[in-house]
Amino acid sequence: MNRTTLSLIAGATALAAVTGFAVLTAPDPTAADDGVATAAASLPVERSSLLCPTPSSSDLAETTYTSFTPVTKGAESGGSAELRPATAGRPAEKDPEDGGKDGEAQSGEDGEEETGEDGGGEETAASAKTGKPVLEHKKEPGKPVTAETSGGEEPALLGTAEGRFAPGWTVQQTTEVAAGAGRGLQGVTCTAPDTEFWFPGASTAAGRTDYVHLTNPDGSAAVVDIEVYGKDGALKTEVGEGITVKPHSSEPVLLSTLTDEEQTDVTVHVVVRSGRVGAAVQALDDSLGGDWLAASADPAGSLVMPGIPEDATAVRLVVLTPGNVDADLKVQLASPSGLITPAGNETVHVKGGMTTAVDLGDVTRGEAGSLVLTPTDRSVPVVAAVRVLRGKGDDQESAFVPAAREVGLRATSAGNTAKGSVLAVTAPEGAAKVKVTVSAGSEGGTPATETYTIKAGTTQNIEIPVPDDVEGTYALTVEPESDDTPVYASRTLTAPDDGVPAFTVQTLPDDRGMVAVPHTEEDLSVLQK
Repeated sequence: MNRTTLSLIAGATALAAVTGFAVLTAPDPTAADDGVATAAASLPVERSSLLCPTPSSSDLAETTYTSFTPVTKGAESGGSAELRPATAGRPAEKDPEDGGKDGEAQSGEDGEEETGEDGGGEETAASAKTGKPVLEHKKEPGKPVTAETSGGEEPALLGTAEGRFAPGWTVQQTTEVAAGAGRGLQGVTCTAPDTEFWFPGASTAAGRTDYVHLTNPDGSAAVVDIEVYGKDGALKTEVGEGITVKPHSSEPVLLSTLTDEEQTDVTVHVVVRSGRVGAAVQALDDSLGGDWLAASADPAGSLVMPGIPEDATAVRLVVLTPGNVDADLKVQLASPSGLITPAGNETVHVKGGMTTAVDLGDVTRGEAGSLVLTPTDRSVPVVAAVRVLRGKGDDQESAFVPAAREVGLRATSAGNTAKGSVLAVTAPEGAAKVKVTVSAGSEGGTPATETYTIKAGTTQNIEIPVPDDVEGTYALTVEPESDDTPVYASRTLTAPDDGVPAFTVQTLPDDRGMVAVPHTEEDLSVLQK
């Protein structure tokens, strides 16, 4: 191996450890002769970025942000995590001309802005508008920190975590809207920036107001295309191409302004031409409440939508195959007793490039359930989500469960409440054991851990082991004890209000706390000669 090769590997390794978004699995060249690859090592990330969309336009909105970082063995010491307003013209992060590298967290105006016993606390709406941190998390991982805002003028937030706060950093944004379109509980896990997103389950129908929120964390403008696919294929859009999102800002795009066609179910595809953004769809219904629609897992032949609430009164599956090839999928429900096939909906045929919707009714029938899609013959990549209704008549509320990524090494859920949280875990392909840890509360308490066995092909709603002394909100981590069986999970939050069964569901993918780096036994001291 020459010096150039070593330098490239060292540079790539450093990049992966800093960003937490790269996974390097470069083989050891010395293993080529015997066919044995050298395993990559996993190291804690050193820096994480998250983006939270504008919470609501309603003056009646009350929003809570909860920040949490699990304790991670081997993580760096020091560091902090913070959320700052994303506002065009007022960067939330330092620009190079300000004396710091782009993307580096900027301190508050006094350099030590800190509220609450853990350096977080309940910042007011005024502090968000002045550019001060809405939330800071400084003292220790393992304990949630919360902040609250209210009203319809709160900005999107840009977040950065460094050092020991970076591995697995998770932020939950939960908004309660008392009345009007989208009334109820709206929740979303703040996301890392990326360059492509799929949102099956959006709508341009009358009575629905759907916004695609685009948030740019970087110091240069991002250019984004939004494509919309209906039941007959791609819809003609008027202004969906070349949307500019200014640096350190957020742009909500009303979906109905992109096309004149009214369709109950569409799939939105967000593609970033230059830069990167965070993206989420806010789906508001005039009569059925509203919630955030998070992006589906990447297109794949098999998909899992975990944790459909057991008391769901209506479940609507929305599927798209992005290419021109049709897909035939087997539809199954992973119930507490195993995989079952919904009567009358054993399979679904999805035409290439067209959005297909299927009403599954009250498919869970009072039991925990996860929807599992698998190919009936050849595997064709698809994206999918389900829209879930709870309640009846005028007291119905809606939420979404997109196809989920695997829990992976560890998944983290923030913003849980003692009486309103349900954890659902499913293992469609084989039995699995998972370790579930409850953190200390935001206002005190001790953590606790339990291990559960999930039978093959089942979904289990886990009774969360919350200690009696936990006060305030708490976080959950889910860790599979073996990596040979895929595990999927979601968390449901409920907050009934005047007869309306308000709820929101967030899937729990890997929390990006660890990054794989190539292992080498090469003596790097030659680089100093």
